[in-house]
Amino acid sequence: MNNETLWLIRLGLDRKLFNRDQALVVMRMLGKGAELMDFAQKLIDESMVQDVGALEEVAGHAVARAAAGPPPGNPLLDDEAPAAPAPRPASRPATGGTTPATGGMPQFPFDQIGTLDDAALADAMRQLLVDAGRFGASDLHLSAGSRPFIRKHRALTPITEHVLKEDESLRLNTVLLAAHQKNIFLERRDYDLALALGPENRYRVNLMFHKWGPSGSYRMVPAGIPKLDQLGLRNLEAIRKLLSYHNGLILITGPVGAGKTTTLAAMVDELNTQREDHIITVEDPIEVVQNPKGCNVTQREVGPHTKSFFSALKGALREDPDVIVIGELRDLETIEMAISASETGHLVIGTMHTSDASTTLNRLLDVFPPAQQTQIRASVAESLRGIVCQRLLPGTGGGLVVACEIMVSNTAIQALIREGKTAGLRNVMETGVKEGMCIMENVVFELYAQKKISKETALINVSTRNVRNKIDPAAPSAPPVATKA
Repeated sequence: MNNETLWLIRLGLDRKLFNRDQALVVMRMLGKGAELMDFAQKLIDESMVQDVGALEEVAGHAVARAAAGPPPGNPLLDDEAPAAPAPRPASRPATGGTTPATGGMPQFPFDQIGTLDDAALADAMRQLLVDAGRFGASDLHLSAGSRPFIRKHRALTPITEHVLKEDESLRLNTVLLAAHQKNIFLERRDYDLALALGPENRYRVNLMFHKWGPSGSYRMVPAGIPKLDQLGLRNLEAIRKLLSYHNGLILITGPVGAGKTTTLAAMVDELNTQREDHIITVEDPIEVVQNPKGCNVTQREVGPHTKSFFSALKGALREDPDVIVIGELRDLETIEMAISASETGHLVIGTMHTSDASTTLNRLLDVFPPAQQTQIRASVAESLRGIVCQRLLPGTGGGLVVACEIMVSNTAIQALIREGKTAGLRNVMETGVKEGMCIMENVVFELYAQKKISKETALINVSTRNVRNKIDPAAPSAPPVATKA
């Protein structure tokens, strides 16, 4: 067996990602000449590894260590084989200064990138990601032709005056990748992945090329899974009622950076805790790892585990699921399959990038051709359980505040959907307060009245004249164009 695969087994055993018996089973399946990637994929396919991000990280370490020779002992045979040396701790190289105190602005020797070898640069990059998370940043951006910057509370802040050159950006954004991942990125010019730096530090990463060169965006994934009642959502009883159904369609919507992933993870955790079902998730990439509790949770990632959301959803219907979670409803085929699954005895939860319930329904329905409109409206009217639409707004006391719109399907809403009169949703939702419904603009106004958000933020997030006049009688009748909260 080659050194890369042996190192994968050794490091995987040390991290307790799988056990020796499982490794032996895979070895018998693939033979002693198994390549590292084939061995890792078989571990995933056979559901022997739950933490795919950690396995990817171990694979990267295995490739690096194999260049220096085989691991100590034979990890498949020697029960007393010495443990592999732990990966070098994430720390600053001596030339880069010291690690900032917890919570301080992250530091990095950007002007010395060219003098660092790959191992030192990888260590410094890991520490940069950890420090950005400790500082409270939600995102880190490393882009050629630009200063590195972070996003915290929706505001962008440069962390250095150094403008990254093309080769510097390429090294920074690929130094933590395994060899096969780097090859995929350079071939496709776009790459999404989940990056794990230990159990407490996970990141959703997007790598791409633009006119100045390579660029990377790193989204910090919370270490733990928050509970629903910790998210600041309104009308939790209405949301929990949606989760009590055993079939139908629930949509979690909002613009980019609105916290949809966190809400979705909290919902899955709620189901995982309260039920004894089979939950299948399809994500791009896997961000929050859901360990089985009351439910058996199968998490699949577009790319490593399945070709597309549609193919995974099609396959899921043959895999005896009770709950299907779709990371994003993007295209006609995926939406059509999700609606069909919700009609055939499955609870389907999906996300969309829309701003309110009315827009969500229009987007959901308008992807279908005119000839299917009557049929699909009838199907959605029967299967839709509710829509939760949220935004994250900058709070007056710092941090972010959740504004949440909730639509719960009832007889009146079903009739509007069948008839294609989604413009009437607002009136029905205003009269459905007892059922847990609320409208985004009214919620924004309440947050303003409670002094949780500023007048400027409130005005940007409402459009009707009546609500705007309540906030500021002198305000224009329409919100500023293309302005972000």
